[in-house]
Amino acid sequence: MNDTEYRKVILKEIALWENELRTDVRTDLERAFNRWMNRKIDALPGSVKQIFFRKIDESLFNLHSFIQNSLFQQDVKKQILLSAKILNEHIVQIDDLHMLSIDQLHYLADLQTAKHRLYSFIQGGITGTGGILLTGVDIPAQTILNLRSIQMVAMCYGYEINNPFEMMLSLKVYYASLMPRHLQYQQWQELKKEIDERDSMYYFYEGKDDLADSTSLEFILKQVTKLSVLSFLKRKIVAGLPLFSIMIGAGANYQLTRQVTEFANKFYQYRLINEKSNGI
Repeated sequence: MNDTEYRKVILKEIALWENELRTDVRTDLERAFNRWMNRKIDALPGSVKQIFFRKIDESLFNLHSFIQNSLFQQDVKKQILLSAKILNEHIVQIDDLHMLSIDQLHYLADLQTAKHRLYSFIQGGITGTGGILLTGVDIPAQTILNLRSIQMVAMCYGYEINNPFEMMLSLKVYYASLMPRHLQYQQWQELKKEIDERDSMYYFYEGKDDLADSTSLEFILKQVTKLSVLSFLKRKIVAGLPLFSIMIGAGANYQLTRQVTEFANKFYQYRLINEKSNGI
């Protein structure tokens, strides 16, 4: 299968995935929970929510830069380039990955996302063992893992994330990927629109830079609820271990990272195909 045919296959897969996002498959219990959650969030004072949202954005901007410039991230970047160089000896920097075919880039991205899903699974299982310290670091640890996974996916498709435009775009992908599936479709369409209207390489970001909203608060509340459940289940010991809390913690964190990496992979696939089709 040549690259053009493979692009058509990928676009067909993305279209089917879009249809799944468009369909609201929530159960009655999930709908009732979402309505209850929205009422609780709406009851908070607007000024408190705005301050909270601003703090979330500032924290993620700083964390994104820290991860990007960390030695570990630089080492992984080198690994991506070494793997790509096996496929094409002319590759020197991340931008050169666009020399590879879509299926080769998909292969590189799958290698990285598989590692991050495993890391998330292990980290969730460790959180499930209990302890105030382990429970307290679960949300920060998941944030770091999932931000790193999006950065990895972006680099695997040939997008260097060291400029304001790429940073903001990756954070938008991160926020969208955390949303419940029935809300992801609208964010996906907005991301597609931003890419479709882009006809040249940008450095500075000129769009809206305040990202956190009520959905972000809902996500945090759900994570706190998960940790509360784990704290309760860790009392149920089987063979000397809190197996129920370990299994639930590992499964929940794995599923979250799987959702994030799937969304990021679809987005950067679509972006690359769109740019190649437009000759960018």
